[in-house]
Amino acid sequence: MRAVVLAEPGRVEVRDDLPEPTPGPDDVVVLVRAVGLCGSDLSVVAGHRAVPEFPWVLGHEALGEVVAIGADVVDRAIGQRVVIEPNYPCGRCEPCRNGTTAGCVRRRIVGITEPGVLAERITVPAAFAWPVPDRTGPAGGIRDDDALCAEPLAVALTAVDRLGIAPGTRCLVIGAGAQGQLVSLALRARGAVPVVTDVNTERANLAVELGAEPFLRNDERFAAVVEASGAPSALPEAISRTAHDGSIALIGQSEQTSPIRTFDLVQKRLTIHGCLIYDHPGGFAATLDLLRTHDVRPGRILRHRFSFDDAATAFRTAGAAAGKSWISLGGNES
Repeated sequence: MRAVVLAEPGRVEVRDDLPEPTPGPDDVVVLVRAVGLCGSDLSVVAGHRAVPEFPWVLGHEALGEVVAIGADVVDRAIGQRVVIEPNYPCGRCEPCRNGTTAGCVRRRIVGITEPGVLAERITVPAAFAWPVPDRTGPAGGIRDDDALCAEPLAVALTAVDRLGIAPGTRCLVIGAGAQGQLVSLALRARGAVPVVTDVNTERANLAVELGAEPFLRNDERFAAVVEASGAPSALPEAISRTAHDGSIALIGQSEQTSPIRTFDLVQKRLTIHGCLIYDHPGGFAATLDLLRTHDVRPGRILRHRFSFDDAATAFRTAGAAAGKSWISLGGNES
């Protein structure tokens, strides 16, 4: 079986000698159709995030079709279109018992602690292979390209909902990479007004194309700010541009130290929310429901399509691209 693997830090290869997956009693086997790339994948390739072994199958955002079912699975069907939720909480630690599984201390992460999804076929716990409503069905369907963006959209939607902002609120989004673009779409879906800034003009222009407002007034302060760039300088900027009694959601990550003055936080009475991922199962369920009932169309950020054989190029160029890069393993993704 073919797969895209990390042979060593910095070296991505296509291998054709991986064993075929077989489902456990609670698993399904998924024929992978498309895989989206994001910053955490690039961190793995660069060697900034350790993986258990080499070669290591990459990727965590996948759309596919169920082709085999474990003996105890009763709520999935062969031929069903599914999107993968790639974070498996333990269900036993305190955050899991409290329903906040995003904070699970033993979380298994596809592509980092578990083999990734960039293979022709993968094994997934059935509870984490979410059926995608058919576009011809009575309940309202979801396009392939939109479904492929469900996982990062769930991250964005969780961050937006943590801010608790009212419809009509102007919210600044710092960083117009793929995740910042999805935050803007999530804000619009919740009735807020995204205002986007990015040092990359092409990315900022894409955000405006997709419905955000450009950041034009340097003196404007915002009741809510989402920091989606991960740049060390972005947190001080977020604090500076947040209004008194405002809130900041941090979804961009950096291992570098950010220089901030606690004086500014205290004087302005600001609230900072750290937003990593979403809770299981509510986060994914809410995201798929939003895709089914609202014209969000996150698939519009998919701008750079690569074939399976061009995976190394996809990983090499994704970090600098405006919009999201993805790898097609077959199917229309439309």
